[in-house]
Amino acid sequence: MKPQPQAFIPWLMTTLLALSSTSTLAAGNDTITSFSKAKRLMQQQIYLSKEARTTLYCGATFDSVKRLTLPDGFYTAKYKNRQVQWEAEHVVPAENFGRTFVEWREGHPNCIDRKGNAFKGRKCAEKTNITYRLMQSDLYNLYPAIGSVNAARQNYNFTELPQAKASFGQCDMRIENRKVQPPERARGPIARSYLYFEAVYPQYSMSKAQRQLMQAWDKQFPVTQLECQRAKTIEHLQGNVNPILSPRCG
Repeated sequence: MKPQPQAFIPWLMTTLLALSSTSTLAAGNDTITSFSKAKRLMQQQIYLSKEARTTLYCGATFDSVKRLTLPDGFYTAKYKNRQVQWEAEHVVPAENFGRTFVEWREGHPNCIDRKGNAFKGRKCAEKTNITYRLMQSDLYNLYPAIGSVNAARQNYNFTELPQAKASFGQCDMRIENRKVQPPERARGPIARSYLYFEAVYPQYSMSKAQRQLMQAWDKQFPVTQLECQRAKTIEHLQGNVNPILSPRCG
């Protein structure tokens, strides 16, 4: 039903305000353009309490200068040189959204190294595309991880691998055939990171199967108080509301 002429202006204003509100809620990072700065903020502003200082996948603790204490029973056969390194993990891998940018796939006229050779990929996207830099630096998508776990995960999609063996001893992170099953402790935050990224960045979308899995994990592993505290801190630092977490956290 169309609004009556005398009611048109109030109706229009209400509609525009609603659209504006939705747009605001669905906005991604538009302030932090440096991945290095995002990592500093993680260390200096987000992970301050002892309770918060644990890695996403394996629950390793770390101190104010990012010194890791590996959990009992942790083991890795690969990337041993990174097993005591604190690293910022992109839950939605940078490559998975980076490949939506032409600079990543094909390069850019400004992506020339000192020897005059053209390059593409992550470095080119970082150099030439502000939208990519904002997505790469989005704090909602960044969690602490043990370096060797981060390295082994690569850009593989998450799934369920009930028959696979744990790849890191007592840390039940399973990697097989370029797929990853994370420990249950990480599945809720992982799901909400994926759902957030799809909600705020038009460049990124999940497959139907991946979306269904993330929606299932989101319901199965509810938001925690610690997750809400982290989101409020990020909202203050980054300036945008997380539309996935905000309704749950109040």
